[in-house]
Amino acid sequence: MKNTTRTLSLVASVSAAAVLAACGGGGGGSAPGTLSVAMTDAPSCGYDAVNVTVKAVRVHKSASAGENDAGWTDITLNPARKINLLNLTNGALEELGQTPLAAGHYTQMRLVLEPNTGASLANSIILTTSPANANEIALKTPSAAQSGIKLNHPFDVASGQRVDLVLDFDACKSIVKMGKSGGYGLKPVVNVIPTVLNGINGFIDPALLGSHVQVSAQQDGTVVRSTVPNANGEFFLARLPTGDYDVVITADDSATTVIGTVPVADATSVVTVNTNTAPIGLPAAATGAISGLVTLSPASDAVAYVAAQQSFAAGPTVTVQYQGADLETGEYTLSNLPTTAPLFAQYSATQPLAFAVQDNTVPGTGKYQVEASATGYATQFTPSVDISTTNQSGVNFALIP
Repeated sequence: MKNTTRTLSLVASVSAAAVLAACGGGGGGSAPGTLSVAMTDAPSCGYDAVNVTVKAVRVHKSASAGENDAGWTDITLNPARKINLLNLTNGALEELGQTPLAAGHYTQMRLVLEPNTGASLANSIILTTSPANANEIALKTPSAAQSGIKLNHPFDVASGQRVDLVLDFDACKSIVKMGKSGGYGLKPVVNVIPTVLNGINGFIDPALLGSHVQVSAQQDGTVVRSTVPNANGEFFLARLPTGDYDVVITADDSATTVIGTVPVADATSVVTVNTNTAPIGLPAAATGAISGLVTLSPASDAVAYVAAQQSFAAGPTVTVQYQGADLETGEYTLSNLPTTAPLFAQYSATQPLAFAVQDNTVPGTGKYQVEASATGYATQFTPSVDISTTNQSGVNFALIP
């Protein structure tokens, strides 16, 4: 069941809560600890539903242990649970379960998904452009999804203590088109993030809610966390590492709006950037598109991501939009990019924020730096792509290690 943990609607944290008495089994005769696992999600790009069916979460002390080796401890969901990831925004959690766990250091964790079999769509999407009640589209899943998606986050379990892990399943990065064979593939991107609740919250003008509003917390153009506002226009960027963030707000046919240097001081602080009495509105804007091809040499099954970025003359670099290139053809299209100047306000505790048009962005109004990256390959940039008067195609990248 879901626990929103807040009045709003796959990095780990250990909570010092006393748990079970000694149950035997490992830890040098000491009492076991407890492992509890939940799931949350960043918003997906262009889908009305992203469904994954979770079968189990597995942990092991050895990083080299195979799936059939002894020593695994499992949290098994029986029956396997089908979860629409798009229900898990604004800090909402889906509790997957808990298990006693011998004290010690754990170096391997796997998230096991149920495969699609026959007419049963365990893992699927529904496109935003689909008519109401449209049929689900099956997601092609890698074999690793059935043996377990490896999650890189070692953790320690102390005797008699509880470890809470939150798996942040990034639906936007995990769904990729497969042009040659048709359909869509699941290339899971899952991070382990803090369970403690901190973050950044604020309000978007509810009139924008039908325009695919997305809100992200970024550092130097890297999206750290993203979400969508609820039915009241409120958003919450939850569970952020301590630091300063640029809050980037985008919507269809609207100018990009940025709040610079929002401080998250510690693991429990929540920073409010504005209130419902002064919701953030985005001015209407003409838009354009950038498209092209990304090739990987040598070829691999890595996903290439392409991002359109802008920099402020006296402020941050932000990502306005990003997308995974087609897994089979390498094609990508970044559409609905504003051709008008963005708005910017430096964060202040004094309300309301003073937004101003930034017509001196780099590379310029209606222009974008385009970045292409993939795990194991060197990142490449095209410094200035101008869509102020026409869409730009053929912005291609050939990534090498």
